[in-house]
Amino acid sequence: MDHTADRIIMGIDPGTSVLGYSMLQCPKNGTPRILALGVLKLNKFQDHYVRLRKIYERAVSLIDEFHPDELAIEAPFYAKNVQSMLKLGRAQGTVITVALSRSIPVFEYAPRKIKLAVTGKGAASKEQVARMLQTMFHMDGLPEYFDATDALAASVCHYFQKELPVPPASGTARRTTSHKGSWNDFVRNNPDRIVTT
Repeated sequence: MDHTADRIIMGIDPGTSVLGYSMLQCPKNGTPRILALGVLKLNKFQDHYVRLRKIYERAVSLIDEFHPDELAIEAPFYAKNVQSMLKLGRAQGTVITVALSRSIPVFEYAPRKIKLAVTGKGAASKEQVARMLQTMFHMDGLPEYFDATDALAASVCHYFQKELPVPPASGTARRTTSHKGSWNDFVRNNPDRIVTT
């Protein structure tokens, strides 16, 4: 089964101050294209639970509008501040809950794995990731917040997985464990799709 055929991948970079999101359309025969790319700004809401409600509502509206087939979400990174990590985990869990309630399979990727898939470097900066995506998708400019391109990077990372397991019908979350493809593979196999400036 070709898991890259005719699907839409929802990418999320979870956050309680700024949450990044993307929708990547992956046609059966053709180049992936961005359907949506943006952020949800939450700084104006002081109450953490209000922020979670806003995240829930935005996730629902995105799913209702674009009908994604899969969710690719960045895993919370290790942080010394336990409270910050707890809040980040809640934001991630809120989006995952919305996806699973709509029977959308969930795929979680570590930040390093996402960076490696997009740039070939696991320690790449957010700007390097954004610049690589700008080249790949021929963007005229970059979003104001790298949270948006981080979300797109999660989608691209998922797209590059060559041998994805068949998602369970129940929509149970899955975590990919092996790196099957990368931006370097894409460049090598698709030289005619790359434009450099």
